[in-house]
This record gives sequence, C-alpha cells and structure tokens, in this order.
Amino acid sequence: MSGEAKTDRIKVRRIPERGIYDQNVINEILDAGYMCHVGFNVDHGPMVLPTLYGRDGNTLYIHGSPAAGMMRAMRGEIPACVTVMHVDGIVLARSLFHHSMNYRSVVVFGVPEEVVDVSEKMRALEVVTENVVPGRWDDARKPNTSEFTQTIVLKFSLDEASAKVRTGPPGDDEEDYAMDVWAGVLPVTQVTGALEADPRLSDGITIPGYLSDMASGS
Repeated sequence: MSGEAKTDRIKVRRIPERGIYDQNVINEILDAGYMCHVGFNVDHGPMVLPTLYGRDGNTLYIHGSPAAGMMRAMRGEIPACVTVMHVDGIVLARSLFHHSMNYRSVVVFGVPEEVVDVSEKMRALEVVTENVVPGRWDDARKPNTSEFTQTIVLKFSLDEASAKVRTGPPGDDEEDYAMDVWAGVLPVTQVTGALEADPRLSDGITIPGYLSDMASGS
C-alpha cells in the first residue's frame, strides 16, 4: 500500500496491499486513459455510463449534451463515482480459481459541479480534447457560440480518489505448482491502427505530424 486514504470510503479493503493513495500514481493512471465510467443514482435506480474525460491538476472534467440523462441528473450536484481501468495482462494460473488480471485502476468519489465560467469551460473542453488526441485543439475548429452553449461541462475534485494495481505472476496454491499446466501472464496493450482518411477530405491535405506520431502503419 502506498500512502494513506484521505477518507474511509476510498480505502481499498479487498487485498489492501494493492491500494495506492499517492496522487502522482493516481494522476499517471488517469492520464494514461481517456474513457471513464460514471456511476450515479436516478429515480428508477443506479446507472453507469461511459464518457470521455480529461484531467487538469486536481480536477477531472467530463462533458456532454444538456439533453443527455447523465448530464441532466448530475447538474443537480448528486453524489457520483468515476472509475478508470487499464488491463495490462491476463494472469493464467494453474487453477481456474486463481486466474486474474494485471491492471491499474482509479476510483473517484465526489459531487460534480457544473462549470459555468466561460474561460474555465473552454479550457476544460481543450483539456478533454488534448487528453484524447494531443495537438488536435490547435488544429481543428474551436466550438462556436451555439456548440458551446449546447455543451455542459462537469468537474470532479480528485480529493477523494484511490488507485488499485495488480502486477506480476499468478499466485497458485503451493501443491498446484507441480501440475503440468502452463502458467504465466499474457500481456495486453492498446494500440492504434493506420489512419483512415475521410472520403470527402480535400485534395492536398496531408496528415499532421501529431497524428502520424499517434498512428501505427502510417
């Protein structure tokens, strides 16, 4: 375990030695991804929905349409939970019971706040964009007044966040190590493919360097 939990509800209770409360590690895990899942309660029960995010300092931003149910619900400043996870490997043990995953995950608890300040809202949209495709914000057209108005931005403080990480080989029962069964880890990574141009792309437009750097096969 790294660091101390700031609140009781972010303590990692199942295999607590995998819990990490160091903010630098939490930030690294968040910055390595761009898709989160947000859990919250509505009148008909709990909901969990995926959405893009971006981090700026101690703040996590998400955005969406005012017509979206998640945005409508959380504009009311209801408690919510945000999760991010990366699968780094499939852990293959000798027994099925001890099969597992190597992973990095973050859980954030908090009450989202709508961003109404125009400058911060525009900055938040930049943060989310740059978290997904670094360099795109300065290349593509910025939101116009209508698009800006049709977008809600919510922010979560990272004051209540914890990470949980598993690495390494399987942990079998001692008597199973003599079994004639292959055991180990199958690494898992996420990669990009070759860029696919829009059929209506104008002639003469070349691939920008920031996209060439991101894409494989280009």
